[in-house]
Amino acid sequence: MLYPLNGHTLELNQDLCNGCGRCTEVCPHAVFSLAERKAAVVRREHCMECGACRMNCSTGAIRVDSGVGCVTAVINGWRKKSDCGGATCSCG
Repeated sequence: MLYPLNGHTLELNQDLCNGCGRCTEVCPHAVFSLAERKAAVVRREHCMECGACRMNCSTGAIRVDSGVGCVTAVINGWRKKSDCGGATCSCG
């Protein structure tokens, strides 16, 4: 699912990244990948800004305004009465 704001608040500071890969494990939409022992944002347009990556980054390398994309998805679901039964952002 693509989110209207396309992860616009997502920031990754690769200088702080220790390459643990936790962001790749917790992101529900595979926004991150690891390359040369550092995280990289590879699918920003799939970011729903849920904050799972930020909450699980032990070095503080990730900044994102949690809930921004989720709120937009929920509002759009209400307006469009989506096929999946109404307003949802799938972030659990």
